[in-house]
Amino acid sequence: MSIIRFLVRVTALLFVVLTGLFIAFAFYGWISKPKREWVLQTWSRCLMKTTGVKVISEGYPIMEGPVMLTANHVSWIDIFIINSQRATAFIAKSEIRQWPVIGWLVAAAGTIFIQRGSRQAVVEINQTLSHHFNEGTCIGLFPEGTTSDGLTVLHMFSGLLEGAMKAQVPIQPVALLFSYQGQRSGRVAFVGEQTLVTNIWVLLSSKDVSVTVRFLPPVTQAGETVVMSRQELADKIREVLLKEIVPV
Repeated sequence: MSIIRFLVRVTALLFVVLTGLFIAFAFYGWISKPKREWVLQTWSRCLMKTTGVKVISEGYPIMEGPVMLTANHVSWIDIFIINSQRATAFIAKSEIRQWPVIGWLVAAAGTIFIQRGSRQAVVEINQTLSHHFNEGTCIGLFPEGTTSDGLTVLHMFSGLLEGAMKAQVPIQPVALLFSYQGQRSGRVAFVGEQTLVTNIWVLLSSKDVSVTVRFLPPVTQAGETVVMSRQELADKIREVLLKEIVPV
């Protein structure tokens, strides 16, 4: 059954991917920003349905105006999970752009790519963010910088928080809680030495996978000066997420 399940889902996924790429290259750049965001959210919802992962939303996402969403990072589908709730431009490592298929997808979704380990790249991205925030864009960030098994939260890097702090936009933590057959699980986490192809097989062949997207209260408020340092803010975000993510 797992092979049949995989074949059905991967066929549907490829169809959604090709449809998304056609939209992206044919007219996505020509339509208004609200329509682009609606297309991205709707397309992300369709993509998640093809994976068989049930998405459960909890809490109150900020749906209007600029905001930075800071989430724990578990899988390559995290971007699409959050985009299914609100259209979001993510900051992601440049290596993802080279991934087959997935790289095209995240690029088409408006991802902002950054060269990992480059301080100059961090400075340039933070400068770019002010433009996005002025346009009312929702920016997504995975401060851990890499994926975990989803049952803990790794150390969080603070560099890319600066753009949101300077723009005085709200920073809202988002906890991604993956479950398998009703229990919290790292089954579909994309970690360690696992290849992308292997992870896609595990994800698409698995039954009863779900993810709860829990939007938590913002740690900073719109228009307010952040008095703590970047690292103090990153540590605060991690503390908030740990309380939600670590199984009791």
